[in-house]
Amino acid sequence: MNIDNKIAVVTGGAGGIGAALCRALAEKGAKVVVSDVNIDAAQAVAMDIGGIAVACDVSRESDIQHLIRETESQLGDIDLFVSNAGFGVGEPDNVASASNDVWQKNWELHVMSHVWASRALLPKMLERGDGYLVNTASAAGLLVQIADAAYSATKHAAVSFAESLAIGHNDDGIKVSVICPQYVDTNILAVPEDARGKQLQGVITPEDCAATIVNGIESETFMILTHPEVAEFYRNRANDPSRWVKGMRRYRTAMLDENGKFDFRKVFNI
Repeated sequence: MNIDNKIAVVTGGAGGIGAALCRALAEKGAKVVVSDVNIDAAQAVAMDIGGIAVACDVSRESDIQHLIRETESQLGDIDLFVSNAGFGVGEPDNVASASNDVWQKNWELHVMSHVWASRALLPKMLERGDGYLVNTASAAGLLVQIADAAYSATKHAAVSFAESLAIGHNDDGIKVSVICPQYVDTNILAVPEDARGKQLQGVITPEDCAATIVNGIESETFMILTHPEVAEFYRNRANDPSRWVKGMRRYRTAMLDENGKFDFRKVFNI
């Protein structure tokens, strides 16, 4: 895709990967709509890049519909929609211990937000035979995030939905990508505040992440892996699931703290 002069929407655009992606798309010449539940932060990003900001809580289908209508009224038909917003809180105890509310929020933000955006956008995109849907999932959608089953399960569903979009509509002119980053230096990274911004093992910056995503969009790559090593992990998992699970069990045990809780400080050697 040639991004220049395209109308692009990014949800979760006020910070982290989303903000970096808004800036990267604007640098490529896109007209960018910065969307976020935090409208003040979204407006700050939009001001920096000459874009516009629209408040949107992607856990509500009506908000996504409003975002699309507002973009169309101000700029025109949407060429590129990046469904990026997400969150993670982990599990308080055993794997099934997260509350129903936490599971529901994971489901709404990580799966239904993509469905609702596609539902609203596809009719016009199909009519003109063009459009690009980009859904942010996670390496957890290909592997697993230890200590956050709700996050992992819904990110797997996000990958599956993106595959369904690509299979069902690539031949109609609709381009689809799914982003599967591993660790990125954002607020969702489970490390102490004083460790943020430092060079942690396996952690990349939002800007490097965004650059890889933009390259993937330009080349119309279906699965965009910002961490190349994830491809090897994914192959190992597929080749021998039992061995992979055993290996992950050993890894989890090695990362436990003195209270038996998964300790991300050990993951990043801090």
